[in-house]
Amino acid sequence: MKTDPKTGKRDSYHHGDLRTQLIEAARVLVEEKGPEQFSVSEACRIAGVSTAAPYKHFKNKEEMLQEVCILGMHRQRAQMVEEVSPHAPGTLDRIVALGRVYVRFAQEEPGVFRLMFGFANENDEDEALKEVGQGTFKLVQQEVAWCRGSDEINDQDIQRAFLLWSFVHGLSFLRIDGKLSKVDLSIDFESTLTEIARRVLSDDVPTP
Repeated sequence: MKTDPKTGKRDSYHHGDLRTQLIEAARVLVEEKGPEQFSVSEACRIAGVSTAAPYKHFKNKEEMLQEVCILGMHRQRAQMVEEVSPHAPGTLDRIVALGRVYVRFAQEEPGVFRLMFGFANENDEDEALKEVGQGTFKLVQQEVAWCRGSDEINDQDIQRAFLLWSFVHGLSFLRIDGKLSKVDLSIDFESTLTEIARRVLSDDVPTP
């Protein structure tokens, strides 16, 4: 791949490389400026291509943001799967690991984290977004079911998974919004995650 020394534009791409580069450029901008300030022209500048180039792969700005959103959701889920893997199914350690990933992902990628929920809420009928989001929530439900010794997810598991999600979601936004630094609280996040997991699953997970 060569770059024109006068324009700085790359003159050729392998098929798919441009799409990947534009999505990454969009992700960088979302982190730097927030989802609301993202622009296609700036993504093109970062990727080193003309402003017409994205439209070979995306219909509009929303499609680019959707890809950033979906890939972020996939990364979060993959990190969850990796984090729980050292622990035995049905243990509190796995539930705590899920919460740890959720909060850590928000702190490491706050722009994408905000996009994942803001964009998804505005496009809640989009099948691709629904599939990925429901898949991650199903993972949490399954972990909760295993804590009571079952492979089958019941209504109680869904409710408890929702309680766990609500807690870590709120905690994540408190952290990235800087709210916790404004109150005089000494918080150990690991013990906090452990305590909420134990309280939500108190009937199923024995207290050490």
